[in-house]
Amino acid sequence: MVRVSSLRTSLITGPEGRVPDLTPEAKKRRDDKAAYNRDHQWDGPESRPLAERCITWGHEGPPMMTAGYNSDLQILQGYGYVSVVQEMIHETRVIPTDGHPHLPGQIKSWMGDPRGHWEGDTLVVETTNFNGQKTVQGAWTTDKLKVTERFTLQDANTVLYQFTVDDPGTWVKPWSGELTMTKLDTPLFEYACTEGNYGMANNLSGARATEKK
Repeated sequence: MVRVSSLRTSLITGPEGRVPDLTPEAKKRRDDKAAYNRDHQWDGPESRPLAERCITWGHEGPPMMTAGYNSDLQILQGYGYVSVVQEMIHETRVIPTDGHPHLPGQIKSWMGDPRGHWEGDTLVVETTNFNGQKTVQGAWTTDKLKVTERFTLQDANTVLYQFTVDDPGTWVKPWSGELTMTKLDTPLFEYACTEGNYGMANNLSGARATEKK
């Protein structure tokens, strides 16, 4: 058994020790989406959560948060790039480290556009160009979201992962967190999300059966 090197009880760092309050507009987005979902959550596949549709899970990042299971990852470094392969839903983050600028602002994606550089032994990654439909800690973010991550190799078996989340349209101020990643001598396994995704089909067929009644 491998034990983590830190016994932290919270991922959140800083004097307050918690995620800051949502902005008024973020609270309205949350309430509007909740109200819509109450009436339309079973309309079709497009109305179901992204994770249930096997598109993306919130913890893959950035920022990379702990998952309930299948939270192993593999970090690969090559010339001009670093890749982070997630076991859960088998997503891969490809992070350029060759000095290229960010993509134009009109090009946006679920996981954003990362750019990395080295500060001594620490890989610093800044990600922008999010599509404004990503959730972080249960909050719906905007396309102004920026996440800064730091990967520091503390010893042969431990990476310290630190992050700062900044989205002025979602939280009243930026917030930060950290966790330690411990090396395991085990392979990643295929996460066949779509192939085993019986839940969504069963839920939607149940909704159609209810409507017929």
